[in-house]
Amino acid sequence: MDYLEIEGGYILQGKVNISGAKNAALPLLALSLLAKNSFELYNLPEVADITTFGKLLTMLGATVTSNNYGHRSINTSSIHSTKAIYDIVRKMRASILVLGPLLSRFGHCEVSLPGGCAIGARPVDLHIQAMRKLGADIEVRGGYIIAHARDGLQGADIVFDKITVTGTSNVVMAAALAKGKTRIINAAKEPEVVQICEVLQQAGVHIEGIGTSEIEIIGSDREIIEFKPIRVIPDRIEAGTYLCAGAITNSHIMLVNIIEEHVESMNIKLREIGFDMQYQYDCNNICTLELFPATQPLKACRITTTEYPGFPTDMQAQFMALSTQCEGASFIKETLFENRFMHVNELQRLGANITIDGNIAQINGKTELIGAEVMATDLRASSALVLAALVAKGVSKIHRIYHLDRGYERLEEKLNLLGARVKRLNK
Repeated sequence: MDYLEIEGGYILQGKVNISGAKNAALPLLALSLLAKNSFELYNLPEVADITTFGKLLTMLGATVTSNNYGHRSINTSSIHSTKAIYDIVRKMRASILVLGPLLSRFGHCEVSLPGGCAIGARPVDLHIQAMRKLGADIEVRGGYIIAHARDGLQGADIVFDKITVTGTSNVVMAAALAKGKTRIINAAKEPEVVQICEVLQQAGVHIEGIGTSEIEIIGSDREIIEFKPIRVIPDRIEAGTYLCAGAITNSHIMLVNIIEEHVESMNIKLREIGFDMQYQYDCNNICTLELFPATQPLKACRITTTEYPGFPTDMQAQFMALSTQCEGASFIKETLFENRFMHVNELQRLGANITIDGNIAQINGKTELIGAEVMATDLRASSALVLAALVAKGVSKIHRIYHLDRGYERLEEKLNLLGARVKRLNK
């Protein structure tokens, strides 16, 4: 099994190109199920989750063609199955995203209850309730969501009790082929949701309220859609992770291909800690973010995770690693997932001084970290261990990096280009 061996203590320098966003690409792959033409996706990150989703589409009968790096052509005219089996879905919770498009296009589907990172309960109840509101008959039997809407879905008002990113995306896709108007109230505002709405709007679907908490969609009554080529937005979580890599090593680095507003909540905290940053745009309007080394000791901070545009839960583990190098007590409050501090024990193996009280972590710094063998428990926890290893004295070995491979494209290559010492080994 592969693991990473990281020798810490090196200052980073240079540029890193930010890949397409995994969390935007996955719903776009699901959106291909609504396409009448060849569905062209560019700037796809070459990560394990994208490969897994491609296999799922292939098992349903789609033809998925890999063209140039990061480019897929998907033809869903040959779909012969509407059953997303457990063997694929167990590997990735985002597989639930096929529920809405399969149901709205074909009037029936069976989708296995999903798997993925073990970061706590992420119930699919909100998805099921929304599809029922749109007129589907649904039962959960034998580990599968079995859904029928023989006469198609009907537009309705969907009120989410809790903001859900995948739930919002699922309903948007289902509503695009429903009959009549659907209103989604308490919709997620994440950039990944915005992109799927914009793609549908550009394809001629009537959508209002994009980027707000209330989205209105007028469906096509089961008429499938012709899409223009799509370029996946840059990955704000990858960008934040590399910003933390530069920050924890107090380095001067540049991130190429970002969207300024998508990373602002993280940059606010980096400025509080003591870093200066600068945005630059080239003649093609490509944005680069430059991080400058801090000239004073790093300051402790307080972070509360929340929905966009607030501080993302997918970045709290990385900022926890960074907080070990700040002077004083930092506090991180996790409000979205009840089991997302599993990386704490592994950071402690590296010497971090962290205590947990319910959903609040206190990180006491500055702490000298020492290289050790550690185990990744989920995708973002894995990246936190990588960050800590970059600054730890000596050599660290990070096991179970298949979690990292789900969401980070060419991680060791990108870090080594910045001057880190990272090896992928196998035993």
